[in-house]
Amino acid sequence: MPIEQANCMRRFVRMCADAWEQGWHESNAGNLSYRLDEEDIRVCMPFFSIKGEGHEWHGLGFADSDLAGQFFMVTAGGSPLRKVGIDPAINCGVVEIDGEGKAWRKVWGLKGTHPTSEFSSHLLAHAVFIRETDGDNRVVYHAHAPNVTALSLLLEPDEAQWNRALWGVMTEVIMLAPQGVGVLPWMLPGSKELAVRTAAKLEAHDAVVWTQHGIIVREQTFDDAFGLAHAIEKAAGIYLNARAANGGHRPEHLVSPAQLAAICEKMGLDFDVSALAAPDE
Repeated sequence: MPIEQANCMRRFVRMCADAWEQGWHESNAGNLSYRLDEEDIRVCMPFFSIKGEGHEWHGLGFADSDLAGQFFMVTAGGSPLRKVGIDPAINCGVVEIDGEGKAWRKVWGLKGTHPTSEFSSHLLAHAVFIRETDGDNRVVYHAHAPNVTALSLLLEPDEAQWNRALWGVMTEVIMLAPQGVGVLPWMLPGSKELAVRTAAKLEAHDAVVWTQHGIIVREQTFDDAFGLAHAIEKAAGIYLNARAANGGHRPEHLVSPAQLAAICEKMGLDFDVSALAAPDE
């Protein structure tokens, strides 16, 4: 069985295709990573190689012992997500982190290229998962979601405003993200600052808005990650449409804090009303 038929690879490729079809990944935009579990490593290990040119160790620019010895499947820098399924060995690959958590090398794929430019953000997010969820969360996904990006042109990078808007238009969002979304102001894509501050936000949130850039989510499975991003993007679109239909003003009939609290009580979710604020008019 070639590595392309491994369950983890098939699910990885499927998510890239689904995300591309949503229109979230113009050109080479967006990226995806997955931390292999023991069964994935067992199945894929026979196809790994560390010999020859191209398999050298590369410094991460930081050290995190929680990443030590882990293997990650990741999209390639400069490669469109729509091409991952066409030629996986060029457009994605598997990398190994060294025993100190401070360097990486490719062990499969990434032919003639390297991991996504947002690799640092992905790895630091994975490190948070390993520490806080006993390693259950394995997927990190970044999309140039157009409605989320458009909404970031209207709302301040203020989490209370964002959660009032997203929770207020569609009840599914609070069920999928009861802790709300984190929001960061614009930062240089691929920068260490963006990686570090995103990881800090992901300690409390499963989704973080990158202002004028898109969204990044963390979840246990590919389906969970795609579903969370999809729900937030859909809610942002509904809010934008309702605001446009209301002359550019805030919609008048958002789901109320009391109604949100009732949903959370029924679902056994924690709800903090102080996380809400009326979106900017």
